[in-house]
Amino acid sequence: MRVFVAGATGVLGRASIPAMITAGHDVVAASRSEVNDATIKEMGAAPAQTDLFDPASIARAASGCEAICHLATKIPPLMKIRSARSWDENNRIRREGTKNLVAAGISAGAKVFVAESITFIYGDRGDAWVDESATTSSAWGPALDSTLDLEREARRFAESGDDRRAVILRFGLFYGPQAASTRDSARMARRRMLPVLGKGDNYFSNIHVDDAGRAVAAALDAAGGVYNVVEDEPVTQREYADAFSSAIGAPRAIGVPRWLGRLFIGGPANYVFASTRVSNRKFKEATGWSPQYPNVRQGFNQVAEKLDGGDL
Repeated sequence: MRVFVAGATGVLGRASIPAMITAGHDVVAASRSEVNDATIKEMGAAPAQTDLFDPASIARAASGCEAICHLATKIPPLMKIRSARSWDENNRIRREGTKNLVAAGISAGAKVFVAESITFIYGDRGDAWVDESATTSSAWGPALDSTLDLEREARRFAESGDDRRAVILRFGLFYGPQAASTRDSARMARRRMLPVLGKGDNYFSNIHVDDAGRAVAAALDAAGGVYNVVEDEPVTQREYADAFSSAIGAPRAIGVPRWLGRLFIGGPANYVFASTRVSNRKFKEATGWSPQYPNVRQGFNQVAEKLDGGDL
């Protein structure tokens, strides 16, 4: 299958393209610089000069492709997530960029549209297991509005023809040695600046970036629909922090009151406080995919090996 990938040089794109090529797909990847061209070629894909906000350039790059993978994001660094303006580009990518990619896919005659979404849109579900039938909401933060818009656009692709399908992947919280958020967290944890907010008994659903990349490749052959892509074993916020600190040899994270966390983080604190114990059963049964790292304890050990090896 010939696949066009937006977001090729991002964290998820770098994990997904090698997995697609290993699966036998021919990948064309969006690029905006010579540096990105080189990175894309190293992964075994063909770069195409593309601006996600220029419909004509996307249409040219996606011509002849049978599948479109929308993996483009612009998530602000941890120290800037409090600022609503820092999410503007990500929101534009999810709205305008998705619309342009859907149009290009329809024009190219593509049959599959794979879109990157997130499990945060489930909100707070307490200790209950959450599957794809659960209702979604943007009430937990303005940045989630654009995520729901992305999902609606992906569905529009599927509705444009009987032989077209949209595969929406709701990912858990990414981590891995290639993720800037993980590297930032490691530096903060070693300085005892990465706290547990509140009681820390709320569930986090996570996914190692390598497993997420393999999921994107598997999604190309999946039936249309919405799928959760998370580890087998969600953990509480306290368990997450303890496993991370233990793996990298950092001091145990201190607990701070919820109000203090909200003061420093702002609106995104809603994501940290929410409890989402998400099930991956549907995607596993549909594709045969299974996470190499079923929980963060095993995943963080791999992260720690990379840290010790000087890769971070």
